[in-house]
Amino acid sequence: MEKISALGFLLVILCLTRDLACQGKALQGDCSTTEREALLDFKNGLKSSNTRLSTWTGGNCCQWEGISCENNTKVVISINLRNPYPLEEMFEKWRLMNLSGEIRASLLELKSLRYLDLSGNTFEGILIPNFFGSLKNLHYLNLSNGGFKGVVPPSLGNLSNLQFLDLSSNEFKSLFVKDLEWMTSLVSLKILKMDEVDFSMVGSQWMKALNKLPFFTELHLQYCSLSGPISSLSSINFTSLSILNIGGNHLQSKFPIWLRNISNITFIDLSSNNLYGQISPGLGELPNLQHLNLSVNTDLTGSCSQLLSGSWKKIEFLDLSYNNFQGMFLAYLLFLVDDDRSKQCRGIIPTSIGNFCNLKHLDVSKNDLTGSLPESLKDIKNYSSEGVLPELRELHLCWNKLTGRLPEWLSQLEKLTVLDLYDNKFQGPIPASFATFRYMEHMSLAHNELNGSLPISFGQLFELTELDVSWNRLTGIISEQHFLKLSKLEMLWMEGNSGLVLNVSSTWIPPFQLLYLNMASCNLGPSFPTWLKFQRNLLGLCMSNANISGSIPNWVWNISSILVLSNNKLSGSIPPTIGESNLYLSFLSLSGNQITGEIPESIGYMQELEKIDLSGNSLTGSIPSSISNCSYLHILNLGQNNLSGAIPKSFGRLKWLRSLYLNKNKLSGELPLTFQNLSYLGILDLSYNRLSGDIPTWIGIAFSSLKVLKLRSNAFSGGLLFGLSNLTLLHILDLAENNLSGSIPSTLGDLIGMSPKEELSHLEVSYIIGNKNIQMTEAVHQDKLIVKAKDKLIVKAKNQDLEYAKFLPLVVSIDLSSNNFTGEFPKQITKLKGLTFLNLSRNHINGSIPKSISMLHELESLDLSCNNLYGSIPSSMLLLTFLSYLDLSNNNLSGKIPFTGQMTTFNDSMFAGNSLLCGRPLVAQCEDDDLDQGQGQSNVEEENDDVFIDQWFYLSIGLGFAVGILGPFFLLVIKKPWCEAYFRLVGKIVDKVL
Repeated sequence: MEKISALGFLLVILCLTRDLACQGKALQGDCSTTEREALLDFKNGLKSSNTRLSTWTGGNCCQWEGISCENNTKVVISINLRNPYPLEEMFEKWRLMNLSGEIRASLLELKSLRYLDLSGNTFEGILIPNFFGSLKNLHYLNLSNGGFKGVVPPSLGNLSNLQFLDLSSNEFKSLFVKDLEWMTSLVSLKILKMDEVDFSMVGSQWMKALNKLPFFTELHLQYCSLSGPISSLSSINFTSLSILNIGGNHLQSKFPIWLRNISNITFIDLSSNNLYGQISPGLGELPNLQHLNLSVNTDLTGSCSQLLSGSWKKIEFLDLSYNNFQGMFLAYLLFLVDDDRSKQCRGIIPTSIGNFCNLKHLDVSKNDLTGSLPESLKDIKNYSSEGVLPELRELHLCWNKLTGRLPEWLSQLEKLTVLDLYDNKFQGPIPASFATFRYMEHMSLAHNELNGSLPISFGQLFELTELDVSWNRLTGIISEQHFLKLSKLEMLWMEGNSGLVLNVSSTWIPPFQLLYLNMASCNLGPSFPTWLKFQRNLLGLCMSNANISGSIPNWVWNISSILVLSNNKLSGSIPPTIGESNLYLSFLSLSGNQITGEIPESIGYMQELEKIDLSGNSLTGSIPSSISNCSYLHILNLGQNNLSGAIPKSFGRLKWLRSLYLNKNKLSGELPLTFQNLSYLGILDLSYNRLSGDIPTWIGIAFSSLKVLKLRSNAFSGGLLFGLSNLTLLHILDLAENNLSGSIPSTLGDLIGMSPKEELSHLEVSYIIGNKNIQMTEAVHQDKLIVKAKDKLIVKAKNQDLEYAKFLPLVVSIDLSSNNFTGEFPKQITKLKGLTFLNLSRNHINGSIPKSISMLHELESLDLSCNNLYGSIPSSMLLLTFLSYLDLSNNNLSGKIPFTGQMTTFNDSMFAGNSLLCGRPLVAQCEDDDLDQGQGQSNVEEENDDVFIDQWFYLSIGLGFAVGILGPFFLLVIKKPWCEAYFRLVGKIVDKVL
């Protein structure tokens, strides 16, 4: 019987197997043949490493890597092939996990597929497959950072069960959306992430379209080129919204008042838009809000009393930086601003700082905050038993107008890791208690007015990675004890404190390995600091103006990729093998020293160089042509040396060159034709050399970016035949002391770069070296190192040499003096309304001074001496109110000098050599001087009477205005309940209007 039963059981199994096979549903190891073959076809379309899909073999596809099946039916419900490794940080691991190739439509056989994640791979710019819209059961779709390009297919709107959609891209605008009509069909959608997908074609109604989705909990649309208003929703459907992240767009809108009605919201990021107007006071009543970022908008303001006395008991992150919040706002927020204005209505200040007991990040940088911090905790009202802001990790108050001393109690912010007080007006000493910050990593006290010594106890900040005390008034000795436990220190900024003296042993080995060091203008000498040779990780080193003398040690040349040793007393020569020492040097500045010898040919081996500044030394010989191998060179300054020979023709290969200084050498020959290739050249200074020939006519065509052209004191000849009108950015033209001849062309008046300053805002340029496309933090660190390495230029004006650096873009100058120009005074030059310096002296110019010269409202210096000008001095020159230097001597001018107003500041030498001029300040008197004197005395008496009447008139107006304004003001100060009621009423009215 047992044998029969066993045989029967086997027969049953065989029959079932046959039936299933006939129906095409044969099971092979718990996975259907149909789905297994679909997955294998999908695999065959992919490109991957040998290991990524190595488990995709055998019959049980439910056990393949990245595949999940439903427990009972064993159908495939999930494909998770995301690359878990970030490309930038872990390239080798990312490469082994990366997928590319094509995505085949065989996935449609997976009828129960609910989860599909292909994120973090590189699908090489293919379109998102249109058939994805037929995967009807999908709940989760993640294609973020997957290398997809092109339009987002509207067929995705068919996924009515979809709850999560992430199409975010790390390639800006590689994906784009034409409209959002399809998205309104995603009725189950809860989370939408499409950061850096281009929404520019969607229009301004995108928020209204998304408002049709009732189950939204998260919306992420950062950097999507969104536009239009977001403040005009009459009703809100997505009341369950928890996260709203739409920063980095082009939203020109009032603050969205409807946000106050979403009580579940925890995260709001509206940063880097153009929002303006009143922040809804109701925002302060959002009880679950943890993260609020409103930074970098146009002009946001707020009702402090209502916004900050609300229900923000969970707030952890608050960023209001780069807005227009003013002094009193911070008084309400922190009770830290000791400002009389904050005390006028103390009754409306929130009753407890406990609302912010969870705050971890506070940034109010770059506003208009004023006042000072109270000196002790007794001045801070109603703080909690745990202290002021007990959880605060980061405090950013930089770029404001805060004053007063730094209080000791700041050290009671025990969990602080970042303290940024950069660029305020704080005074007094640095509190020694700041050394008690146990977790402090970044401390910036730079650009204030702090004095005294750096506390020696700072050597106990064992977590510190960055310390910035630059540009204060610190004095005293910096010793080894200041760095005793700073083993994690990576960035040290101390420049601009000329009273600091570094005094360490020659055998000292620092406990740290720095990345960036700037001790410019500190006293580090006289010998070169030997402790630097133990720094193995330096990326940037600046020790300019540090009183260091002697030769440069050999180990210095390869210590860092940025090397700034300018304005010391360094001597000796540059090693012939410098190019072999440091192939990755990007910035070299040895200017203002006593370096001798020749520039070595090997300098061309350093092909990463962006700036070379060897100016102000005693270098000799010719300029090595190998410099042209430095193809990334932006600035080359070899001025003020004793270099000779011709300018290398190979310089034409420096296609990225923006500034070229070869001034004050002994260079000869003509300008190389290859210079026509320097299309990005903005500054060309070849002054004080022995160059000759005509000024090339191609300058006006080739140098379209030229802002400064200085060819002064050479031997150039011919006329001004180059296309001046094409040089639309030119604002400094200096061709003085050459042999130029002919008339001054009328096209000189077409230099629109010499327009008034207010019209030049789009032309102003930054002269700081550095690639602005590199990562922001690295760019900031480089700028800190090379702040002294800005383009500097000597402009000869007012009969003296004036040096400009910071305000160089604002200098507008023409100097054609000491040539052989003829013809009449160029009237077209008066169209250049932004001109500050004009010098046409020592030529053969004739004609009269035009009355239109008064149009040069910005003119500070005018020199027309030693010409053949005739006629009278136009009285319209009295309108040149900025004029501080004038020389009209040695011409043929005639008539009476209009000696009133600004003209009275000039002495007789400025008018000498004009035999027909008369009147003050010259000795020669005019015939009608006596008559004018009698009339003048009468006019003075009448003027005095008028002044007396005017003074009483304006005084009465002022008193009336003061009484009308200050009367109600003092009532509010005296009656605090009235003050509170008044501001609450104003807040409610504003809230209703918005």
